[in-house]
Amino acid sequence: MAGAPSMSAGAPQPRVRWADLGRRARAWRVAHAAWSVAQLAALGHIWACAVRRRPSPRPWASVAFLAAEGGALAVGHGNCPVGARQAGWGDPVPFFELLLPPRAAKAAIPVLTVVSVLGITAALGRRPLLEVRA
Repeated sequence: MAGAPSMSAGAPQPRVRWADLGRRARAWRVAHAAWSVAQLAALGHIWACAVRRRPSPRPWASVAFLAAEGGALAVGHGNCPVGARQAGWGDPVPFFELLLPPRAAKAAIPVLTVVSVLGITAALGRRPLLEVRA
């Protein structure tokens, strides 16, 4: 899901104030936040389809969106593949560490991965409820 838990394993990340960030770093944080919100919405849509047992063409778009993020995290070995560039722009703090303590941020990717896989499995594996038409 969105953001990397850590750019350098074990090292505490320095806090960087918004006012201290350059334009690129600010733009990246805004884009990263928007991307993360969209991913959470996609995950919510997948789970809503699973719970309601209603097929829709949109779950496939949501699955593809989450798969793209999963691929990016695989390329980065669990870290954001843009992390080094982000640090070069003056923002060394991984996105999840802006919102969560470091230990929780490190756990966020595996937890969201499990929630995503379970949601996709539930959405694709459940038959629609029998509809009675009058």
